[in-house]
Amino acid sequence: MSQDHFREWQQVFHPLPCGSRHQWPTQAVECCFPSRYPSAWELKMSWFLLFSEWLVDWARGTYWYLFGRRSELCKGTISPPGPLVIDEKRKNRVLRKEFDEFEVPKNLDVIVIGSGIGGLTAAAVLAKLGKKVLVLEEDKQAGGLCKTFTEKGFEFDCGFHYLGQLHENGFLKVALDLISDGQVHFAEQGSHVDTIVIGKGKQHKEYTIYSGKKQMETHLKKQFPNDTKAVEELFKIMKICSKKIHLLCMLKMVPLWFARFILCSGIADLISPIFRYSRTSTTEVVKSFTSNQDLLTVFSQTFYGVPPKNASCMIDALFLHHSKRGRYYPKGGASEIPYHIIQVLEKHGGKVLVSAPVSSILVDGKQNVYGVAVKTAGEDVEVRAPVIISNVGMFTTFKKLLPPEIQANADVKGYLHTLKPGKGFFQVFAGFNATKEELGISSTNMRLYKSNNMDEMMEEYFASDKEDAPENIPMMYVSFPSAKDPTSITRFPGQSRMVIHTMVNSKWFGQWNNISETERGLEYEKYKMRFAYHLFDWACVHFPKLKEKLVLLHAVTPINKHGLGATHGSMLSAEHSLERYQPLNIAMTRCNTPVKNLYLSGNTLSLSDKTFHEHSNVGSWFIGLAAIIKKYLTVNVVIDQS
Repeated sequence: MSQDHFREWQQVFHPLPCGSRHQWPTQAVECCFPSRYPSAWELKMSWFLLFSEWLVDWARGTYWYLFGRRSELCKGTISPPGPLVIDEKRKNRVLRKEFDEFEVPKNLDVIVIGSGIGGLTAAAVLAKLGKKVLVLEEDKQAGGLCKTFTEKGFEFDCGFHYLGQLHENGFLKVALDLISDGQVHFAEQGSHVDTIVIGKGKQHKEYTIYSGKKQMETHLKKQFPNDTKAVEELFKIMKICSKKIHLLCMLKMVPLWFARFILCSGIADLISPIFRYSRTSTTEVVKSFTSNQDLLTVFSQTFYGVPPKNASCMIDALFLHHSKRGRYYPKGGASEIPYHIIQVLEKHGGKVLVSAPVSSILVDGKQNVYGVAVKTAGEDVEVRAPVIISNVGMFTTFKKLLPPEIQANADVKGYLHTLKPGKGFFQVFAGFNATKEELGISSTNMRLYKSNNMDEMMEEYFASDKEDAPENIPMMYVSFPSAKDPTSITRFPGQSRMVIHTMVNSKWFGQWNNISETERGLEYEKYKMRFAYHLFDWACVHFPKLKEKLVLLHAVTPINKHGLGATHGSMLSAEHSLERYQPLNIAMTRCNTPVKNLYLSGNTLSLSDKTFHEHSNVGSWFIGLAAIIKKYLTVNVVIDQS
């Protein structure tokens, strides 16, 4: 029995530190972690299941080696990156190709609604597999959160921060090369990836996160000398979650009855502890090792809208693990990613058209989809295909695009029962006429928290009165994209850019929700700028040279979103609550839907909604989704065409 297997087996039955005898309290789960030794039967069953898993993997690999046909995806289309394209007109011919009825290819196999990275990935993979694919985008530019926009001469990314695990032969590196033919240039960032600031004023404390397989843990131990054992235990959990995440992904692929059986019978818990970490809160796990609130804040520093007591420990562990092998940023900005994916799609006969708002998904009397209606020039234009993939999220798909009689279907309602929209995002985009050296900034991200009691702090903030909220923001994320991109020096000489993210209650902006941007008036502008000025002033405490060089301060609210079109302005789509990450709920949220030939891709289905900029599982999961869709597509297209 290897040391790694023994440690993992220990974690199944003894997740608490050695000597601890208390049990974790339950929250949204029916059972606690057992604090007993396994029975002889459980031990035998655990060994049997591990052996069975190995045997199945061996059998599949052997069969594929002897009899399998190599997929079209395995053909060597990847080549060294070409020169960076800086001509905006040339890029716009790819990213801003407007919808026209005569531009729609004939005999489509698939229509993808939405050009976010999930939709583009599914489209590119299916196109490489020989399917004729059309992607329809409502906004004027393709790319979702990876698109860029220009404001008064300053270029900003809509929501991209960085990617981790792009080391050579890393899984995300392979996935990205597959869908872009290896054409996206990435710049590796410095080893100091994050600074976490807790508190305000002279009493604030700073902690730093460094990348490196061993350096990250060693550096944290130096900062928490009294909690070295707790840090070790948390890194063991990170290792288990990163190595066994595929088991949670498999829940979406196996028959639902089988997933229910292994979860409800307890067999899944015998296979790996990741199922328990998925359904247990970060607060419970960390507090079983230490009472240090600062360590809890650092471990759950990638804040995504829910307090640690209602966040899955598995998700926080994966986010931190994502930076262990370094961080990377695309040379030329985030739009380089969709730019090269779309070129691959077009090379294989596909097309991406923008300014193409899909008003409805067309469904026949037998509840089979057969196309979409695109609103153009005030009229609906039908575009037909036997298979539809929606990349605009479950809420938009089921509550806006499907006919009312389909929305009322019990199966459709059941599909959404475990999900609710996430918190709204508020962004500040700042431009400066100064270099990074003059401003004293770097590629390091900064996460600021008003206190280390995140559970209490978040509850108070989101429950606060609308008028009190702007001056009481408890957290924010600060990054400098111009300092991450080495091409920024030549593309925008003498400029620097800063992006600030925080979260807000979308109800605070509700009165302007159905009013066009040009008609929201002075009251709206004043209210949103109260948030913006407070966030900027907070950033200036740590970067005092920013204020005198400021040229542009542009704020984006949950009802603006730069064409994102997300429900309640949530970039992360569904809320990342503990309920969502119950293993059974993960199993039930699948790409196939109750409506025949309608499939879903994108962040609502992934185990992490940080879209494409926080966690590697997102990109790889989209590849898996596309492969599943291909399996169904082969059958469905033949039936429909016949």
